[in-house]
Formats: sequence, structure tokens, C-alpha cells
Amino acid sequence: MAFTNDEVLAGLAELVTDETGIDSSEVALEKSFTDDLDIDSISMMTIVVNAEEKFGVTIPDDEVKNLKTVADAVNFIVAGQE
Repeated sequence: MAFTNDEVLAGLAELVTDETGIDSSEVALEKSFTDDLDIDSISMMTIVVNAEEKFGVTIPDDEVKNLKTVADAVNFIVAGQE
């Protein structure tokens, strides 16, 4: 089942909230994981692993550094479903 951008955004917001306690309403497409949401590399890896399980995609470790914003992650996950 393919997820829409909105579904991926909502799912990521839920994962970020579970990992960091940041309110899901703070997780928006234009937000930077490190600069705006203050997510460290360890929390980011946990979010990535959980996102892989939730959305059935693989996010290679060398790609994680390219996921700077929430939009980057949403777009990568949506594209990875094909």
C-alpha cells in the first residue's frame, strides 16, 4: 500500500513525538530536523529505523545525512515505496 505525502508526514510526526516528546504539530515540511526540531543523530537513527518499519521502505545509512528537512524525509519515503 502506497502512502500519500500527508500520511507520511503524519506518521513521521508521530515517530518524532514518540522519540523526542516534540509536539507533532511542530513537525512541518519546512522544518529542519537538527536546526528547528533539535533532533540529535542518535534520535534521528531511531526515527529512521522506525520509519523504515512503519512505511516498509529502506533508508540506507549514507542517505540519512541527506534528510535535512521533514520534506526531504517525506519525499524519500514516498519515492521509496515504488
